[in-house]
Amino acid sequence: MTLPRMSVVMPVYNVEAYVEEAIRSVLDQSFTDFELIVVDDGGNDNSLTLVRGFDDPRIRIVSQPNRGLPGARNTGIANARAPYVALLDSDDRWNREKLMLHYIHLEANPDVGVSFSGSRLIDCNGNVLRVAMKPKLNAITARDILCRNPVGNGSAPVIRRSALDAVAFPHPTEAGRTCWFDESFRQSEDIELWVRMIARHGIRFDGIAGQLTDYRIIGGALSANVVQQYASWARMMDALRGTAPDLVAQFGDTARAYQLRYLARRCVQLGNGTLGHDFMRRAIRSDRRILVQEPIKSLTTWAAVHVARLAGPDRFRAIARPYMKAAA
Repeated sequence: MTLPRMSVVMPVYNVEAYVEEAIRSVLDQSFTDFELIVVDDGGNDNSLTLVRGFDDPRIRIVSQPNRGLPGARNTGIANARAPYVALLDSDDRWNREKLMLHYIHLEANPDVGVSFSGSRLIDCNGNVLRVAMKPKLNAITARDILCRNPVGNGSAPVIRRSALDAVAFPHPTEAGRTCWFDESFRQSEDIELWVRMIARHGIRFDGIAGQLTDYRIIGGALSANVVQQYASWARMMDALRGTAPDLVAQFGDTARAYQLRYLARRCVQLGNGTLGHDFMRRAIRSDRRILVQEPIKSLTTWAAVHVARLAGPDRFRAIARPYMKAAA
């Protein structure tokens, strides 16, 4: 059997509202030499029935007890057969040319371990929002990964298999199981992996132009988890003090400031001005230099949290809806 040139890993857990759209975005790719590994992570909705409704020999389903997103990605990577591994969360979707462009990029640049691109943001109904992730694409440093995470989200990267193999480690409690993502995390596991890749193994990250991923913002889930998201990020930073102590010592406060500012913006999106104000105040306290390094974004965030705080949740959502649509 001829092996595919690209493996797509898609964890699936209770995403019946979105999984068909995600799969279609893979099957519609202009690059066709791929396998799609759907990891059934022990959900209890109709997701797997919908997956099985696709009649395409490139789709493989691997089932496991629930391990969470990092564990599902690890299972998918363990089953991947191609020299390149693309990650796609099952509530996101791809531009039709994504795999082709990343394949060309990686083939032309054998020293690149992780290829990524920018992302559009979409709401729960798939409407494109007026904001997008437009990250730094070239000359990526460990500081960039720690402080700004230019990869952006878990559906953006396409990773060389040899780069993944360089950072693999045995599962701490399950004999014979290999990990790439740290399964002790339920959030921020991607940044932990990217930092480990670049800081400990010198793996090169390089981006390509365009917003090739549609990253879905689901307002309710974000509102429920924003504080938990920060707690998980802080625990990830604690772990990185053992993995990359010099990097964290030098840039940890700056990374915390940017993370808090990011969460402040998410709170604004939800109309929670009080929590957003607290996050932004903590961000500036952590490292005031973000006001100089990115003055427009920092000042607009500061202004937005004040407006959201004064307007109140309902009125602010009404103001924001033309921009954020169903994510507001």
